Order: sequence, then C-alpha cells, then structure tokens
Amino acid sequence: MELTALPELLELLEIKGCLVTIDAMGCQKSIAETIVDKQADYLLAVKANHKGLLSQIENALLPEVTRQASEGVLFNEADYHKNREEFRCCAVSHNVSDLSETSNWKDAKTVGVIVSYRKEKNKVSNELCYRYYISSAYLSAEELARSARQHWQIENGLHWRLDVGFKEDDCRIRREGAAPVFAGLRHIAFNQLKAETSFNKGMPAKQKKAMRSTDYLEKVLK
Repeated sequence: MELTALPELLELLEIKGCLVTIDAMGCQKSIAETIVDKQADYLLAVKANHKGLLSQIENALLPEVTRQASEGVLFNEADYHKNREEFRCCAVSHNVSDLSETSNWKDAKTVGVIVSYRKEKNKVSNELCYRYYISSAYLSAEELARSARQHWQIENGLHWRLDVGFKEDDCRIRREGAAPVFAGLRHIAFNQLKAETSFNKGMPAKQKKAMRSTDYLEKVLK
C-alpha cells in the first residue's frame, strides 16, 4: 500500500531543494526519477531488493572503510542513552561511474555505507550492522550520516511509538472514513501524552497511568 501511495504523495508535495530520505521499500528507480524531476534529491536505503546494486556498493565501500579506518580519517559518531550506546562510522564514494548498476538511477552521485554496533547494559553486540545508500546529492560522509540519522529519528520518534504504544499497524478499522478519524485521534493522544512531563516514563506506562488514574488523565488532557 505504501509503495503505491509514495508516487502519489510525492506529486502532491512541494519538495524543491529538499533531500528526500526513504527506506529500502521505496528504493525504486521510478521514485528516484520523480524526486529529481521535482528538483529535489533522494537518499535511498539499498537492500537485497536490488541485489546487483547492493553487491557493487558493498565491493566498492567495504575496502574504503578499512582503508580510512587504518588512516584515522573515517567519520565516526556515537549516541549515548540511558542503557544503550550506539557507535557508527560512515564512508562514501562519488565514483559512481565505476558501478554499472548506478547508471539506471537518475543523477546518482553518491553511494555510502554506515557501519554500526550497539552496547546495551554494558554488553557489546557481537554483530555489526551495515546499511547502504544511494543518493543524487553530492554528500560527504558526515552529511550522509546526519541525514540517515534524521530519517530514523522521525521513524523512532513517531511511527515506532504509534505502532508499539497504540498498535497502529494492527488496527483493522476500515469502515467508511473511520480509519483516518482514528489515526487523527491516535496522533492527538500521542501528542497529549508526550507533552505531559510530570510522569517521566515511556508511552505505554503513561497510557496505563492515564487509564488507572483520573487525576493523571486530567493532567494529560489539560
């Protein structure tokens, strides 16, 4: 559903001069072309749905990560949260003409990789996470990493919370105009709960407290 809605949404939006970030589901040549035609740039996550492109980016960038790390010039960053730390490094290449698969992606100028690992409760993950990208913008490693991070901040800050806290993806309401009405109500509830700061807990805990305490519910509604 999202894949068919994306082109229609892009046609409606004024995106001139913007960098449009989309996850792997929206990594389609036609979508990239639509974005460029609207005088914007794309940054698309590349996964196994484009095996040839993914393989070429891997082969081009993983040796570059090793080389830059050995020379001490690899871009690195870290996020620190209460019980979790995440460490990331990023490398890019602008030699896209060397990758035959990029020729079908309109105005492709940058390919990149972000390598990350986490440490939760002082336990280091045994696996590295690799995320690959293609973009029509001429991005540095820092710019690509920042744009990818901003994309996931939106995903984690809104979509993930709505799905986990409000079970949005499990909702099967379809009757007439009920679905958008309930979506609007969930957004209102989310914003009200987020704005209430006297109870410093997660969204599910706030929901339970509002259900059990009339006094707290009044705070949320105010």
